Amino acid sequence: MRQVKYIILGAGSSGLTALGQIRRETDDFVMINGGHFGTTCARVGCMPSKALIHCAEHFHARKHFYDFGIDGADGLTIDQPAVMKRVRAFRDRFTKGVQSGSTDTLTEEQLIKGYAKFVAPNVVEVNGERIQGERIIIATGSRPVVPTPWKTALGDRLLTSDEIFELETLPKRIAVIGLGVIGLELGQALSRIGVDVIGFEMTSTIAGLRSPSVSKEAVKLISKEFPIYLGEAAEIEATGSGAKITVSSGTFEVDAVLASLGRRPNIDQIGIEHLGVELDERGMPPFNLQTMQVADLPVFIAGDVNGFRPILHEAGHEGKIAVLNAMQYPSIQSYKRKTALGVAFTDPQIASFGCGYDDLDLAESVVVEFNLERNNGRAIVMGEDRGMISLYADKASKRLVGGELMMPEAEHLAHLLAWAVEQEMDVLQLVRMPYYHPVLEEAVESAIQLLAKELYSPETLNALETC
Repeated sequence: MRQVKYIILGAGSSGLTALGQIRRETDDFVMINGGHFGTTCARVGCMPSKALIHCAEHFHARKHFYDFGIDGADGLTIDQPAVMKRVRAFRDRFTKGVQSGSTDTLTEEQLIKGYAKFVAPNVVEVNGERIQGERIIIATGSRPVVPTPWKTALGDRLLTSDEIFELETLPKRIAVIGLGVIGLELGQALSRIGVDVIGFEMTSTIAGLRSPSVSKEAVKLISKEFPIYLGEAAEIEATGSGAKITVSSGTFEVDAVLASLGRRPNIDQIGIEHLGVELDERGMPPFNLQTMQVADLPVFIAGDVNGFRPILHEAGHEGKIAVLNAMQYPSIQSYKRKTALGVAFTDPQIASFGCGYDDLDLAESVVVEFNLERNNGRAIVMGEDRGMISLYADKASKRLVGGELMMPEAEHLAHLLAWAVEQEMDVLQLVRMPYYHPVLEEAVESAIQLLAKELYSPETLNALETC
């Protein structure tokens, strides 16, 4: 049996982060990867979707040309095959960039292409070979959730984010089932480049929003672009040329279905039961979020495969925690997790940071809301005065703890607010920050001032205004 110091299962964001660190120390490792290379983000996630969204935003902008005194918008057309070709070109560029200098420089002994399975707590089997590792990092990623009956009934008319970017010709009509971040982004982008889109979501919210006010505003604004049906599971039936989608509001015929039901951790096909630890109802072994260690084993789990925060920057952070602890095992160090941050690249953009609304103790928290409609000069002149900001602060510490935004440039503003939470800044410190005019940040300033009025005495705020 072959023996190595480190085994890395998976060549995604977490695995590659671990690889980079280990290679600085030793060549005594093996990376095993089943399926495609290039990370979920670069290949089927963040990057190709943003390439599609960018094209869609440019074409959609024509609808506002006359408002700005620009003629000729009605004559513009879009070449869908050219758009998809451009998306794939960027996808290939990003996946190649991920591999360059990492997996493409490994030897045949260091990189094995195949699906590994545990056969013992410290032994995996791949392509008929057994390899024993002193320390093992599980970073096998995730895959789209696809109900088997749907796949059986619809065949290649059922798409996921793994297939949608491969299409050279887009369907005329498509149903998007699941309006989380991925479904909402793709649904809006496809609608803007000429596909008839209908969206369905079994919960009462979209994009994973948890603030009731921001969620309501998001549904109101997005549903102006394509119809959205919330609060019930859709029934799907194959037809001769596509599919029939039924909810209580009616039945709709489409040419294809985009299933966006989330992603399932690739934990169920790697023989995880052979680790010898008790698994939970999801088949997940016990692990520590601050160390990434599985139970008390020299095994660490990082990235989408653990299902905690399946986002690239979190996967990279977890890969770093996992590899540092793997390298210094049996000494284990706990690391502080970064402030949660999420963005949906819709229009308006949607972002969340810090503590979620449903995790708040409302009796000990202050929640404020600021509507952008007619309330921010820069948004007005941009023709984008729509959206909502909701911010949360802790009454005792008076610190900003979280919030959600649906507004122009939310991706940038949420970063600033997440940094404030990470630095444990209180609301008075944020009030004292400089705010230029006219900028979108003034909308954030207005929301912060609402928090301040709830948290501080008029005397404190009046004294601040005289400075």
